[in-house]
Amino acid sequence: MLLGTQRITVRGYLEIGGRDAVSLAEEFGTPLYVFDEAAIRANCRAYTAAFAARYPSVAVEYAGKAFLCLAMARLIHEEGLHLDVASAGELYTALRAGFPPAELVFHGNNKSAAELRMALDADVGRIVVDSLYELDLLERLVAGRRRPQEVLVRVAPGVDPHTHRRIQTGQADTKFGLNLASGAAMEGVKRVLRTHGLLFTGVHAHVGSNLRDAEAHVQALEAVLDFAVRLREETGLAIEELNAGGGLGIRYLPHDRPLSIDAFAEALTSALHDGLARRRLPRPRLLVEPGRSIVGEAGTTLYTVGAIKDVPIAEPPGVRTYVAIDGGMSDNPRPQLYDAVYHAFLANKADQPAETIVRIAGKHCETDILIDSVTLQRPEPGDILAVPSTGAYTYSMASNYNRLSRPAAVFVRDGRARLVIRRETLDDLLRQDVLPDA
Repeated sequence: MLLGTQRITVRGYLEIGGRDAVSLAEEFGTPLYVFDEAAIRANCRAYTAAFAARYPSVAVEYAGKAFLCLAMARLIHEEGLHLDVASAGELYTALRAGFPPAELVFHGNNKSAAELRMALDADVGRIVVDSLYELDLLERLVAGRRRPQEVLVRVAPGVDPHTHRRIQTGQADTKFGLNLASGAAMEGVKRVLRTHGLLFTGVHAHVGSNLRDAEAHVQALEAVLDFAVRLREETGLAIEELNAGGGLGIRYLPHDRPLSIDAFAEALTSALHDGLARRRLPRPRLLVEPGRSIVGEAGTTLYTVGAIKDVPIAEPPGVRTYVAIDGGMSDNPRPQLYDAVYHAFLANKADQPAETIVRIAGKHCETDILIDSVTLQRPEPGDILAVPSTGAYTYSMASNYNRLSRPAAVFVRDGRARLVIRRETLDDLLRQDVLPDA
């Protein structure tokens, strides 16, 4: 499964962005996150073009939680997108990268007073209010400030997105947002309107992640537009901005056929045009927040193969081949968290037939299976295993389990590899440790 600018060289090696994967592994070590920079930029431009062609006022915001570092923040700004951050760390990264604060959107379901103060001091463009408690905090923090803070109110539209339960966000029973059906969302908007120092600009509704179609988005849109009608009746206000979230899925396996960016834009904007017309509502500014669909397929993780074991199994009778790699759940916990499935192949044997069914095992001290079953070229110790579509939620969720160092990351484009995240050293693992006095 070749994605983006990937191809197979005459030597039979996987090539990403003009650099072969074997040379990348030799130069930067493994595990290694490799990002196809041209593919990331192409996806940014595809989103901008697809929505701008169909709706008069739109902004695309990259969801930084998918993958964020200084270089990624700068790339997103260069491509003209806004940036969604969800913690002090993500906000700090964006600011240190020189990202314009006015183009930042600050998310989070339990923002601390310190985080909110940091966002206010930075003059972020939007804060997405997630709870009435957060309004209590903001009311005190904005008192006396010279500039009102623009806010969106996040609502829970009560939609089942039909995705893994741990990445559902838009149903009624959720930690995110203010419930539409219970009246909490209306109460939240009215609280904002009464708070001197806050400026209500609109609503935000995110339904879930890794979605294969736009059905849940359209259902959520209907619920939000019905809310807009009630809001107009009770307050006389129109929603100026409508943030429809993100969540579009990607190809993880060769047979996956997720909705294209263009088809997603068509479904969402058509439903919005129709819904506004039926309710005689004015057009709001439309905001969308893609993350995985911008960076997911652009990322490939490289590992070095180590131990290979043939293990007899009872059902079905036979032998299972375990192929161990030099990483696993510390650099990609998604298979453990979400039962995520991936494809893989040997980057140094990419032109050879894949005929050996194996199980890819990590090196951590538990049943750490990265891929339950995949057909590889004949594996040997020292081979370079490539796992495509690992650009989203791998580095972001990486840990130091078993005190493994988190991997390096590189952007590759036109044959040039740029280091954007250094590999942690053993000393880095001890950097925050303190030996108490004896």
